[in-house]
Amino acid sequence: MSALGLSNCAHEPVTQANASHASGSQISRDSHAALNSLYAKDAHARRLGNKAAGVLVFPDIVKGGFIFGAEGGNGALLQGGKTTRYYQTAGASFGLQAGVQKFGYALFLMNKAEVAKLDQAGGWDVGSSPSVVVLDYGKATEYSTATADNKKTYAYFFNQKGLMAGLGLKGSKITRIHPGQ
Repeated sequence: MSALGLSNCAHEPVTQANASHASGSQISRDSHAALNSLYAKDAHARRLGNKAAGVLVFPDIVKGGFIFGAEGGNGALLQGGKTTRYYQTAGASFGLQAGVQKFGYALFLMNKAEVAKLDQAGGWDVGSSPSVVVLDYGKATEYSTATADNKKTYAYFFNQKGLMAGLGLKGSKITRIHPGQ
C-alpha cells in the first residue's frame, strides 16, 4: 500500500517534466525494437502478442534505491504493428532494498477493455490491478496461448541489467504522455 501511495505522489511532476523532453519517434523506435527482440528470443511471447488487443512496451526502465526507491521510463502502446499512444511508468517504494538496475517489460493487453483501462482515472495503478499476470521464462514455457484468458494482462520482463533484488510491477503507475516528435 505504501509503495502505491508513494507512486501516486511521485508520478505527476515526473510525467509532466518527462513528456516535455521525450521524443515520440525515439520512444516508438525503441519500443518496436525491444518487442521484436523479445519475440526473437521467446516464441511464447510472439504467440501471445498475436492474440493481444495491444502490447504496451517499456524498453528501458531504470530502477534504483537504498531503502527508498524509484523507477521510471517511457513506452508505447503498439496495436496492429503501429504505435498508437505513448506512456510513462513511474513508481516509488520503501523497504529493504539496495541497488540499481535497468530492464524492460511488455504488457500484453488481451482485450479492448484492458486497453481502455490505460487512460481511465488519470492513469493505471499496476500494483492494484488483480488482472496482471507476470510471466517469467519458467512460467512462459508452461504457458500456451490456448490457455490465455482474454480478460487479463500478461507482463514479460526482459533485458535485466544491474544489481537489485526482485522485479515487480507493484506500486507503479502508468500514465499517458504526449511527447514531442
